[in-house]
Amino acid sequence: QVQLVESGGGSVQAGRSLRLSCAASGRTFSGYRMGWFRQAPGKEREFVAAINWGGGNPFYADSVKGRFTISRDNAKNTVDLQMNSLKPEDTAAYYCAATLYLRAVRTTEYTDWGQGTQVTVSS
Repeated sequence: QVQLVESGGGSVQAGRSLRLSCAASGRTFSGYRMGWFRQAPGKEREFVAAINWGGGNPFYADSVKGRFTISRDNAKNTVDLQMNSLKPEDTAAYYCAATLYLRAVRTTEYTDWGQGTQVTVSS
């Protein structure tokens, strides 16, 4: 099991940037593929981005492609989400999660989750 703790959320105006970070502990972090999801009030949790164990092959939801960048540092056991050009529709609680599956985009494919960090984008 991997324990995950997110940080970096906050309130910003549209067009600004935020950087989320997820710190992992427990089992060997480098063996897991890591993802970010988000959940807005009244909506289902949705995939945002994911990255392989080695830091390669990141992939993104169409809604954030070109604006968000996922990265990881296995030496520090962290995975970050750089969010640029934020929009009001990006407002949500953001969660990091761990999986052993390749190119996983479904919540059911992820076994370990953080508690989430809130991002609010005002127009």
